[in-house]
Amino acid sequence: MRAEDSEILSVVDDQDQVIGQRRRDDIHRLSLSHRAIHVLVFRQDGKIFLQKRGRHKQESPGLWDSSVAGHVDAGETYDACCVREIREEIGIRVIEMPKRLFKLVASPQTGMEFCWVYRLVTDLKLVLDYTEMETGQWVTQAQVDQWLSDSAEDFADSFHLIWRHFSQRKEADLVECL
Repeated sequence: MRAEDSEILSVVDDQDQVIGQRRRDDIHRLSLSHRAIHVLVFRQDGKIFLQKRGRHKQESPGLWDSSVAGHVDAGETYDACCVREIREEIGIRVIEMPKRLFKLVASPQTGMEFCWVYRLVTDLKLVLDYTEMETGQWVTQAQVDQWLSDSAEDFADSFHLIWRHFSQRKEADLVECL
């Protein structure tokens, strides 16, 4: 068993209210609704960092995904998880809370995760955690659009949904629940 399988996560109802706790592997095996965060990390020049998930990952192994992503631990807030995952996956200690962009409802496409999606803009050097990801790269938003169009199978299902919503709303400065 992988260490991450034994993580304890909150199980939530269809309104994202906590109704219990279970081990991560049980939650995924039983398709129970739970919580996660995704962070889109941009540089000042507008390029976005994408990570290629490790091949050992249970969900979407070896596929390209958001800059940072992670499960919200039981008893943890979305915001606290966001800060923790940024530090763990790309080695940045954020001083100011990244901007919340929108929230996705739990669905098969999100892996039954309610997901808050955040945006972080930084020119700090990233220190990648290669136990979490295989690699990563900076690309333009136009390159992401083209890559998704040409090779959709290279990306995690949740990233398709996140990018579609981000692309439709990237000019808006609103927090929305979808």
